[in-house]
Parts: sequence; C-alpha cells; structure tokens
Amino acid sequence: MFCLCFLAFAACQKSEPSDGYGNFEATEIIVSSEASGKLEMLNAEEGSHMAVGSVAAVIDTTQLHFTRSQLQAERQSLAAKRPSLFARIGVLQEERRNLKRDDERYRRLVNEGAVPSKQLETIQNGIAVLDRQIRSLETENPGIGGEIRAKEARIRQLDDQIKKSVVRNPVDGIVLTRYGEKGELTAYGKPLYKIADLQTMFLRVYLSGAQVPKVRIGEEVEVLIDGDKAADRSRKGKVTWISAKAEFTPKIIQTREDRVNMVYAVKVQVNNLDGRLKIGMPGEMRLLGKRGS
Repeated sequence: MFCLCFLAFAACQKSEPSDGYGNFEATEIIVSSEASGKLEMLNAEEGSHMAVGSVAAVIDTTQLHFTRSQLQAERQSLAAKRPSLFARIGVLQEERRNLKRDDERYRRLVNEGAVPSKQLETIQNGIAVLDRQIRSLETENPGIGGEIRAKEARIRQLDDQIKKSVVRNPVDGIVLTRYGEKGELTAYGKPLYKIADLQTMFLRVYLSGAQVPKVRIGEEVEVLIDGDKAADRSRKGKVTWISAKAEFTPKIIQTREDRVNMVYAVKVQVNNLDGRLKIGMPGEMRLLGKRGS
C-alpha cells in the first residue's frame, strides 16, 4: 500500500509542469588583438581549458623594437647636445665680459683723445654680435628639451604597443571558437578566439506577466534537465536577472499558458562544476514554493 502511494506521488511530481522553459547559456568573451602584425603564436585550441592570465597569443614586434632603438638613440643624441650647448654659451659670455672691459677702457681713452673712436665702435659691434649669438643658443635649449620629451613620449607609446603584442587570457574558461592561425597577419581589433566560463551557466527562461510577480532576484529555484538518473535531473539555481521589458514568446519556448503572447526573460545562475550543462541545452525552472503545495 505504501509503495503504491509513493509511486503515485512520484508520478504526480513528475507530471507537474514547470514554471519556465528555456536554454542554457554562458558569458562568452571574444578576445581580440590590440596590435597589428604576424601571429607568432596562438595558444587557443577549441575545447581546451585556459587559465586566466595565461599567454594566449604573441604578435611579432620586430619593427616596433627597431623604431624604439632609433628613438632611444635620437633621445641620447639630443641629451648630449645640452652640456655642449651650455659650454658654448659660457665661452661666448666670457668673450663678452672681456669685450665689455675693453669697452670701458676704450671709452676713457676716446674721451682723452688717445685712440680713435673707430676702435671703440669695433668693440661695441663685437659685443652686439656676441649678444645675438648667446640669445640664439639660449633659444635652442628649450627646443632641445621639448624634442627630448617628445621622444620619451613616443618610446612609452611603443612600450605599450609591445606589451599589448602579448595577448593574455582574460578569464578562466573553455575556448569555444578559434578565429586565427599561427603565421597569419592580424590587425588591431581583429578577433582571435572566443572563450567562456562554463563552470557557471545561466538558464534563460520566459515567464508570463502573471508569473513574474512571484519571482524575486536572489531567489533560489529548482532547475531541471534531462538525465538518465533522477538525481542528475535536478539542481539548485538562483535568479540573477529579470527583464523589465516584455517581449514576444520565442518560437522555441513553450510556457505554461499556451495563449501567452508577451513574456519576460529571466536568468537563473546554475553551478556547472561537473560540466554536464552545455550551451544551448534545454532546461526548466520550477519555483521551490510549488513543491510543497
């Protein structure tokens, strides 16, 4: 008698319709190139696991290194000019001081009539020439400093490009699709591979307007999947998102009410450490409050 009651209860539970139907999905990330050049390595095999931070691809940086070396040499050459520039200015200033002393002495001699005024004019013309040369050299110094800063900025830019030529995997997950091959030319923004964290999956179900008020974000629900064993068919899930906008019922989804035209999408987070859940696999959601009713 007890066995018959138990079987009847189990059959009732099995025939009880779920609250929502949908398919499993994962957060997929397309990893793209941030540099242009030949792919020296692409370590992203479809179906393989990749750890976060691991080197996924390497792009040739030979020309970048050549340009960087050239800029470094130009910066060093400009920096070497600064001491010699100051030395040249110092020599001219010393010559000017000597001519200034001669100017004062010849002024007295001209006033006394000991020397002709033409010699004084020659000295004064020499001082004027030195003043122009000194001013010219002094204006070169800020220009050299600006050129050095420009070279340094360009070197930092190249360093960043060289760093980005090594593509590191952004998430721990499984490679879904590979878009390139070693030896191919790639460009900035070109996709290299697609990866997803399959240890955490999401079941996207669709509920009617009458069902939505019964569901809350963070609520624990039961997720049902196809399986050979009853224990494998059910697992816990958590509601993480409820759409604020209704949409037409997708053709592949059947809801509890056949006449429902407008439904709301709901995402349920499900643990997938055993790897049984696959992208696109159908699933069902059942509110836990129903089981006791």
